[in-house]
Amino acid sequence: MVLLTREQLEDRLAALHRTSLELVSNLSLEAVLERIVMMAREQAGARYAALGVVNDQGDLEQFIPVGMSKEEIACIPPPPIGRGLLGIMRQERRTVRIPEIYADPRSVGFPPNHPEMHSFLGVPILSGDKLLGQLYLTDKINYHEFTGQDERVIETLAAYAAVAISNAPLYEELVQRDGALCQSNEDLKLLNDVAAALTSSRNVEDILEKTLDLVMDYLEVEAGEIFLREEDEQELRMALHRGDFEDKFSNLDHFRIGQGFVGMVAATGKMLVSTNLREEMRYLRPEVLEAGFRSIACIPMSSGGKVVGVMAAATRRDRLLDDRELNLLTAIGAWAGLTIENFRLNRQSRRLAVLEERERIGMDLHDGIIQSIYGVGLSLDYARIAIEEDPALTRSKIDESIASLNATIKDIRSYILDLRPRQFHGDDLKQNLQRLVDEFQANSPTRAILVGPEDGLMDFPAPNSTALFHICQESLANIARHSRARHAEVHLWTARDRVLLEISDDGRGFDLSKTQLSLGHGLSNMQARARKVGGDVEITSASDEGTTVLAWVPRRAQ
Repeated sequence: MVLLTREQLEDRLAALHRTSLELVSNLSLEAVLERIVMMAREQAGARYAALGVVNDQGDLEQFIPVGMSKEEIACIPPPPIGRGLLGIMRQERRTVRIPEIYADPRSVGFPPNHPEMHSFLGVPILSGDKLLGQLYLTDKINYHEFTGQDERVIETLAAYAAVAISNAPLYEELVQRDGALCQSNEDLKLLNDVAAALTSSRNVEDILEKTLDLVMDYLEVEAGEIFLREEDEQELRMALHRGDFEDKFSNLDHFRIGQGFVGMVAATGKMLVSTNLREEMRYLRPEVLEAGFRSIACIPMSSGGKVVGVMAAATRRDRLLDDRELNLLTAIGAWAGLTIENFRLNRQSRRLAVLEERERIGMDLHDGIIQSIYGVGLSLDYARIAIEEDPALTRSKIDESIASLNATIKDIRSYILDLRPRQFHGDDLKQNLQRLVDEFQANSPTRAILVGPEDGLMDFPAPNSTALFHICQESLANIARHSRARHAEVHLWTARDRVLLEISDDGRGFDLSKTQLSLGHGLSNMQARARKVGGDVEITSASDEGTTVLAWVPRRAQ
């Protein structure tokens, strides 16, 4: 038996310590096992060493030999399947140490081209009662067999291997989760960039350009197009083309629903991807293939289940999209579709507001000014007939007509002043309200006064001041046109956290239950202005009892 000196023992322990540190610092299973095999061969002084990892059925799934060249390994049949001494070690799950392999009756020999081996030391790699693999060495150098000290060192290294193999699934799962987390962060960043870009867009063209740029960058494609579908139309027209392929992909600049890739995506609302453009040349230009393009992806741009457009991206590479990428692109298409639809709805709302306001003005003009002028014409016609028979009546009718024309001129001036956009000037809300009251009195028979704080609210936020200014403007205009009031009062005061404005008159009032606060009308506009800055408007009125408009807004900006 070979005994190690004290220095040799200390060197061996130090080597084992270094190995353990290296194993802890390296989480890659293959690298750890290779280091264990090399350390085992070095510490036991063996010419050859190998480590095999088995699966739950006991079949070899990983084999790491050390000591033979790649050429020698290539000449040997596939790795051992667990017969002979390896099979005994696997069945009995204990260490096997013998001086001569050929002399042991349990040995089954070696395959062709296998180098000669004599002494043997094999240790099972166990985790509890579960066999994970085997670590074995052959041909101890300068001695006829492996020693008990070698056995204990190899068993220690086998324990290291057991820990590494047991932790391998955890490490792989950690790597997968880390990769998935990083990818999720990139996807979320992309969606956030899409949301930020689209919500800041001012028109449909801007929305299309930003969407196509983001998708082309994400897919790393060379060219892209967007087709838009107008409301209630059964076809999509090209709205944008980008990329290093200068011309459009197709001979057509519009597709019917169901026609070609673009039409099929519009009809189904589902993404379509093709990696063989040669089979899809019915609607594609031959120059697309000549330019080297091989794949195309068509993405629906949807809102509320309705496809408003289709985005196409083409590349010269084979581009197979996985489920995550498909879901991400679907989300981008939905973002873009929703933004386009919202833009269109806002545009329609603005148009509707303008039409309703024009209708209101037309009705007011027809019911007031035009009828007044018509009445003046009838009065003058009556005076013309009576000019010879009753001169006194004629003069009376002419005087009435002049008075009516003066009143009509004043009404027209009021309409012109009301339609002209007044602006909030400076910082003092009270001064601006006084300007409205003065202008109101100059063009209306109604007497009006303003009561407000002495400081004039100089520290009041501009958006909040502007809201109250326009609410007062609208209220005074309504009094001049509809109330027939003799007196009106405007009161401005402050509370701890809000500023209040009250406009009241002693006119004929109206029935609130019969008044529609529809878009584009004065009452609705007042509420919209107040709510935009975090406030509200309350209106009280009754027939022949006047009207009061009470508005409030926050003292500080929201």
